Amino acid sequence: MATSPPQNPSSGDPSDPSSLAATALDVSARAWRSLVARIPPLPDTSGLLAAVSDLQRRYFGVRRRRRRRRAALPLPLRPAAAHSARIAGEMPKAFVILDDVVQHTLTNLHSIHKSLLFWQAKAEGTNSQKVYFMIFERGPRAFVDTTYQTLTRLGSNGRPVQYILHSASDMVSIKLAALTSMQHCLAAFLAEIHSEVDRCREGLTANSDKSLHTLFIVLNTTFSKLEVSLRNAGEGQDELFTYDGNSYELFEKLPEVDVESPEWTEALSTDGISLIYQNLQKLDSFLSSQLTSHKRPNKLTVYWLPYTCGALGLSVCSLWLLRHSSLMGSPDIDNWIQDAKESVAGFWDEHVEKPIISIRDELFETFKQRDKGVMENQEVQLTEDSLRRMLVAFCEQTEGQKLPEDSSVQAMLEILTKRYEKELIHPMKNLFSGELARAMLIQIQKLKLDLESGLLEMDQILRANAINFAVLAALPAFGLSLLLLMLLRTWIQRDHGAEGRGNIARCQRRLLLVDVERRLMEFQHYRDNGMEEEARYKFGLVLYTLDRLCKAVESHAKETGEWLSLREDIFDLAKLDMGMPDKMIVVSRLKWMYNCLLPFSSSRLPRL
Repeated sequence: MATSPPQNPSSGDPSDPSSLAATALDVSARAWRSLVARIPPLPDTSGLLAAVSDLQRRYFGVRRRRRRRRAALPLPLRPAAAHSARIAGEMPKAFVILDDVVQHTLTNLHSIHKSLLFWQAKAEGTNSQKVYFMIFERGPRAFVDTTYQTLTRLGSNGRPVQYILHSASDMVSIKLAALTSMQHCLAAFLAEIHSEVDRCREGLTANSDKSLHTLFIVLNTTFSKLEVSLRNAGEGQDELFTYDGNSYELFEKLPEVDVESPEWTEALSTDGISLIYQNLQKLDSFLSSQLTSHKRPNKLTVYWLPYTCGALGLSVCSLWLLRHSSLMGSPDIDNWIQDAKESVAGFWDEHVEKPIISIRDELFETFKQRDKGVMENQEVQLTEDSLRRMLVAFCEQTEGQKLPEDSSVQAMLEILTKRYEKELIHPMKNLFSGELARAMLIQIQKLKLDLESGLLEMDQILRANAINFAVLAALPAFGLSLLLLMLLRTWIQRDHGAEGRGNIARCQRRLLLVDVERRLMEFQHYRDNGMEEEARYKFGLVLYTLDRLCKAVESHAKETGEWLSLREDIFDLAKLDMGMPDKMIVVSRLKWMYNCLLPFSSSRLPRL
């Protein structure tokens, strides 16, 4: 039974105001703690999926799939036997097993790397971003807990913001330290595998039994070093390697019986291979247990507040729609749908169908309208010929001489104007006995010609701009279609990390190349100073970065025909026997000679 806490003798009087205040604060604190305890923690999606997968496998015989990263960076096995085996498609078992070990390691390194990037971004964020993360991006229980602590410190004249920032710094530093330690162990393990494979390549490319024997020796060496590094990284956490108070080995030891010995059997090799995959499973389980408290939170945890608000808004909208639906006897939704259909149909008719038909008529019915234009031109020409004949007859009669055949209409109009002005001196007399009436009729004919010419030009202008008017009418639909196409193009060609097709993905690929260069220099620095452990760690990071770079550029390089040459250059950077000056030359060639690694897709530097 729980014992009651001792009472403070100084607060024995229940009527004391300080005792009443302390009691009120204690009641509120207990209420907050009770509320926090009742709020269930945000479920771990991975654990839930694992439980469902186990149930499926147990009762329905469904096996849980493990997502494998596709093989990219090969092991340092380049003899003729290995090359011929690759071409023939008959890979030795040792190659396949080693590839599985490397891919498991790269997958775990990738998970750790993503969590490291997340927590490094949080560590470099502003104070407001850290406070927002601590309150709103760690789940509902953390939200209630942090709010309670903030209110408590406000009541006690504390500085809640400083306390939250201090808590954020402590939490992020602990997670970064744990993740960096695990990354260090796995990167060193990856580098050790490559080193041992390079050292024992002759045995690994021999016959099947000999290669398995060499493989067991190599993996015993590398797994034992990995376990030592994990134990050293977990100092102060002895419970990680103890069970019921007894220490245990994390990895099983593989058999190292010589193939010439009678003890070597097919069953022994099968058991050894099974132990290898058991060790990989133990490594995955150990890292998963460690990453549970240090990995980056999932999207459901980070965005629980927007998701909650969205769910509430969706619920309110659903209730509102239900209220206006036919289920509640309201015709509002049916009326809105009908109005929307009519609006869409009207928009389609006014801004899509009619403009397209008009453009089609203007483009494909030009020959039909040519006859009409020819007839109009002929009418204008007839009016012009009639006016010329009238002017010629008038001028010859008034001038008393025959005009030249090349006389212009403008010259004859000047003669008509002078005669008209002269006749206007005595309008009444000349209207009946002079040439005034005839001159007026000729001017009416000239006005008719000008009017027909103006109408013909106006008709030509309207016909020429008919397509422009149709395009202007179709501009809203054209703009909407262009917007939809841009959104669709963005969705199709969106950046999938460094493997995408946009400029952001191109920049990320170049950053991967920069990481390779920097880590190669750090590897050489540690190696020159005799720091073998740090050099091994940096070389493991080089291999991991080269693997990511190889996967990121593969599809793009295959499209441009650069893949074979680019792959060989990347493989050269993973060689242990290549000098650092030669590797720097390869890095420089990667930067400026391959299209998928250039700064921009449209800027190709001239090759000398």
